[in-house]
Amino acid sequence: SHRFITDQASCDEVPVEQYGTKAVFGLSDAIDDTRWSAAVTGPPGDIVSLSICSAPDAPIGHYKLTLDSNAQFELILLFNPWCPRDTVYMDSEEKLEEYVLAQDGIIYRGNAKYPIPSAWEFGQFEEGILDACLRILDENPKYKRNPGKDCSGRRNPIYVCRVLSAMVNSNDRDNGVLEGCWRDTFDGGISPMAWRGSVEILRTWNSTSCLPVRFGQCWVFAAVACTVSRALGIPCRVVTNYLSAHDTNANLVIERYVDENGQLQNISKDMIWNYHCWVESWMARTDLKAGFDGWQASDPTPQEKSEEVYCCGPVPVRAIKEGELTFKYDTPFVFAEVNADVETFLKYKDGSTRKITATSQVGQKISTKSVGSDEREDITHLYKYPEGSDEEREAFKKAKHQNKLLKQPVNSGLHVNIKVSVEMRKGCDFDVFAVVNNTTPVEKKCRLVFASRGMSYDGSIGQECGFKDLLNVVLPPGGERKVSLRLSYSKYCNAITQDNLIRLGALLIDYSTRDAVLAMRTIVLENPEITIRVRRHNHDKFY
Repeated sequence: SHRFITDQASCDEVPVEQYGTKAVFGLSDAIDDTRWSAAVTGPPGDIVSLSICSAPDAPIGHYKLTLDSNAQFELILLFNPWCPRDTVYMDSEEKLEEYVLAQDGIIYRGNAKYPIPSAWEFGQFEEGILDACLRILDENPKYKRNPGKDCSGRRNPIYVCRVLSAMVNSNDRDNGVLEGCWRDTFDGGISPMAWRGSVEILRTWNSTSCLPVRFGQCWVFAAVACTVSRALGIPCRVVTNYLSAHDTNANLVIERYVDENGQLQNISKDMIWNYHCWVESWMARTDLKAGFDGWQASDPTPQEKSEEVYCCGPVPVRAIKEGELTFKYDTPFVFAEVNADVETFLKYKDGSTRKITATSQVGQKISTKSVGSDEREDITHLYKYPEGSDEEREAFKKAKHQNKLLKQPVNSGLHVNIKVSVEMRKGCDFDVFAVVNNTTPVEKKCRLVFASRGMSYDGSIGQECGFKDLLNVVLPPGGERKVSLRLSYSKYCNAITQDNLIRLGALLIDYSTRDAVLAMRTIVLENPEITIRVRRHNHDKFY
């Protein structure tokens, strides 16, 4: 006749069975792992041992458990990826070790040709972190509007991931964890480059009455979201997409304009980020048709609004690959990040424009840390089929990506490539090269503009750090010419940001036809190596 009552303690409204925030159950002969249940498991004697099992779909959070209106204790319920009935179940101990239990990891930055691994401490089991993570859920505006409904939604990792995507950033003035900053200076806060882990960020947010911590950029937002997800029991990993498109007008096309000096113009708000980080969370998608369980991409970096707030996802990675753009949530935006077409226009001084040939492929070397090792795992194949394959065409047809399908390569017979030096160390002078070719049977007279500028990882262009304008480049039939550009430290030291990036652009214009060919390349400068030698004293003491 004993009766147990569980109430979700974090719910401000009176918990009710209708929302799943309250359960009433008695003692059973055996545990029933499909619902809240309790059974005697200890041997006969003065002390009785009870086992209590939660429902696999119970909302996560704080609970009060009461026995016969007398004995009462509190517990915190999390998602359980070891439980086959839980929607976040992952059938691999090795992956669970990596994506739930690992407190440190690697986040990739740099660029597509030179991915740079950066160590990060997620610290999801450090003191006070779980309390901060649960507080994020309670600061969510949906909770404040309707606590019962919000607490009930916490049974669903899809809902929780969407809340986290909105709450890790503070753009909606919702007491979010991090404030973003992409300026050259970080006055009033800490540079995103300085963070080495999530613990200090979450503790600071929790101890300052939920004031947004300054400052974050994409890898910091993603890392904090990963920490919170793992703390709540959702398998999670940080991924990096190189040459990531930010499509502001949802047409799956990134439009770029360059002037006659080869410089990018700020005419369109569309951007190509040198790299962009988001997170993937592992769960079943019971709200969709079969075949889309597994990794779901969500993005806590504020870029575009979704349902009136700055959040993105979760969207099945498989849906991106298959071009299923009608699936929840924000699939077209993520699809564009890895698949958008790039159209480049040359804007002449008289205001006229002309579409030019430019080599640029969005969505390269999508990377994450390998399971059980510090090696980089390339997961591009999870997001897209091989370029030019029949499967890729089918995915584009399904996505109605007509620009990609109808695009015909334009071959003017002129080609330009950018080559770089083997070593490009910060603090040193070095050369980069533009190699131009004429594959036509006639002589070509051209203008070559070879320019370099400092660049931020989000695609923002800064100061010039080297420029060459050759007005009379003569290329015989089948001819080639190699033009060098000296990048001097005295010139680029004030142009580059903390990202250590330089954007190179080589624009070749045919005087006779006005056809133009553009090559662009981003280089990352290596920081000088620092060698520390410890001298030993004669008495075997170290100083």
